[in-house]
Amino acid sequence: MAFTPPLDIESRPVAVMGAGTLGRRIALMFATRGGEVRINDKSPQAGRDACDYVAATVGKVAAQIDGGSAGHARYVDDLAEAVSGAWLVVEAVPERLDLKKQVFGELDRLADADAILASNSSSYASSRFLDQVVHPERVLNMHFYMPPAQNAIDIMSDGQTDRAVIDLLMRELPRFGVFPFEAHRESTGFIFNRVWAAIEREALSVVAEGVSTPQDVDRMWQINMGTPSGPFRMMDKLGLDVVLDIENHYAAERPDLPVGPRELLHTYVDAGHLGEKAKRGFYADYGTQA
Repeated sequence: MAFTPPLDIESRPVAVMGAGTLGRRIALMFATRGGEVRINDKSPQAGRDACDYVAATVGKVAAQIDGGSAGHARYVDDLAEAVSGAWLVVEAVPERLDLKKQVFGELDRLADADAILASNSSSYASSRFLDQVVHPERVLNMHFYMPPAQNAIDIMSDGQTDRAVIDLLMRELPRFGVFPFEAHRESTGFIFNRVWAAIEREALSVVAEGVSTPQDVDRMWQINMGTPSGPFRMMDKLGLDVVLDIENHYAAERPDLPVGPRELLHTYVDAGHLGEKAKRGFYADYGTQA
């Protein structure tokens, strides 16, 4: 079915579902051109915290973008109100397939007829969310990494996405300081994530086997790669529960993957050591150091 994408995006808000680590960062990037971003989350506190994060950060980030200006984020607890009038709705809820199916059915029903519905899922293809969707031609994956520092985005069709949707996003997203790359066929893990997941998995194996420690692996990575953080610090930043969910999804598709990395992650997650958001993960310095 043909789809007419939105033409008046300058005057319309973006809506983000989910106020977690990535949801608030996605909201931040879409607030860099002076407009409104609406954040919806079941937790009012998480929603307010996300808005505070945007308010504290957007001025600096917008100043680094050509034509950027500081917009604002607003928490909206009612989903219908949050998506009303939005030209783009980005789903950033936990990596649970049943939840994403439910969410996309609601978004397809509530969002404006020309709104684009994008999933930030890091491991599930959007073709798997369509059970309750009547208009799959406006649905796709739009996966962020860790903006505003890591600003690449995977764009991937759900198999029925109208080409005009992909073309619009490829053209418009750089104006918000993010850079899209199209996956030309369906791929679990998209482009960079497939490469990075293999690195994370091997780093976890090295520690699970007792060969090294998270801190030494990270320090060697920093020295050899010239980056400010290593894989364990980056996993802490993302959230070890999220990393485990992703690894479980890969393992469901590839039973040959080693179990050691998942077992190691389980010991941390089961203890509530989820990384930076819990003030403790592979590192325990988050009370005094970001």
